[in-house]
Amino acid sequence: MSPNPSALLEIAGIRLPLIGFYDAPDASAFQPLVAPAPRTQGCIFAFYRRWLEGETLHITRENFGCGGAGRSLCGVTTRPREEFIKFLADDEGLKASRELMAQWIDAARPYEQEHPNILIGPLRADEYRCLKSVTFFVNPDQLALLMTGAQYRSRPGAPPPVLAPFGSGCMELAAVFEDLDRPHAVVGATDIAMRQYLPPDILLFTVTKPMFEELCALDERSFLYKPFWKRLVKARTKAGA
Repeated sequence: MSPNPSALLEIAGIRLPLIGFYDAPDASAFQPLVAPAPRTQGCIFAFYRRWLEGETLHITRENFGCGGAGRSLCGVTTRPREEFIKFLADDEGLKASRELMAQWIDAARPYEQEHPNILIGPLRADEYRCLKSVTFFVNPDQLALLMTGAQYRSRPGAPPPVLAPFGSGCMELAAVFEDLDRPHAVVGATDIAMRQYLPPDILLFTVTKPMFEELCALDERSFLYKPFWKRLVKARTKAGA
């Protein structure tokens, strides 16, 4: 059953819709759909405004837009390895050497599709079984709150519940998670290539389903209802932020 995030969103002051990453056998349940124009290289985050309007982006192995999304989300090889390394290391300067970039490419595993359809758009409670991750659009204060929530049940010595890995914006929706079945979160929208499509004060906080359920289960005993957060909200309100 899909958890209810309404209390969390209200207390956090998160007004932008949550976005789900779905791997589904049938795309028809996600109408209205939008897709990249065939044979184009558009970034999936160019659909940010369409998500806010309630539309869901539909990508497949045959039509995925940007080659990075094709590789990261659909497992499609879109250019020869050496050409890809040269583009990222030399043309874009994202690593100190081609050798380092090659090591990163070899270590970065794509998301493994279970069904023909990848769908990225507003949360749908009736499609919870196909949901793989949930993304919050947040400002720095809201990011801090959600990161605190992600740490709420974490034990010393356990794998870090929150990471901020190097990678493309689309990778951070699913591919960077080693195990989508454990509580885990990623700070996203740190890819400077895709930030042009988002407001400047917005980052992403993407969580697995188990982590989403933990965040939605935060109750009156937690920091959500305690003085630290209330003081921060009061300070921002007083400052007119």
